[in-house]
Amino acid sequence: MSTQTINPLRFRNRIHPQLFALYIAFGSIMMMFGALTSAYIVKHAQGDWLEYTMPGQFYISTAILLLSSVTLHFSYRNFIGQKERPYKLLLLISFVLGLTFVVFQYQGWVALFEVGVDFKANVSGSFLYLITGLHALHILGGVAAITVAIISAYTLPFVVTEKRKKGFKLVLHYWHFVDLLWIYLLAFLLLVK
Repeated sequence: MSTQTINPLRFRNRIHPQLFALYIAFGSIMMMFGALTSAYIVKHAQGDWLEYTMPGQFYISTAILLLSSVTLHFSYRNFIGQKERPYKLLLLISFVLGLTFVVFQYQGWVALFEVGVDFKANVSGSFLYLITGLHALHILGGVAAITVAIISAYTLPFVVTEKRKKGFKLVLHYWHFVDLLWIYLLAFLLLVK
């Protein structure tokens, strides 16, 4: 029986298991939204589709979400650059912007409901609420992750460790993912109308 020595450099460039698991989750989420948007196209082609104008709140929420991605990214950059104060401030701003996105989404739903786009009257409204509502739930999951990052930022001593960098990177990747997912969904809803 031969014994082989394991070269630690061989494993250096492999993806971290938690990041890999997150990417697998991204694949599942993309498949779910891909199925929903495919079903949307099929139902739209069958006719009896209620046309509506996308409320302005959805455009405002998009700008807010993009800004939150920028602030979270710079929070991470400040964290690894060992700049404690801007790191913590930008983390809090990202949290507030994430919640503000959900508030504007809700206001958009209210505006749609007020002009007759509801859950039961037409399948187009049902699809819109389902797609945007599921995305909002994913945003709330990201807000929860940012909340954990905030708790760590304010309760643990400010030390940049590999473990904390990896944890923050997971939050950052997830947040950028739901940001890009929203851009896709909004563009899809606007183009397929």
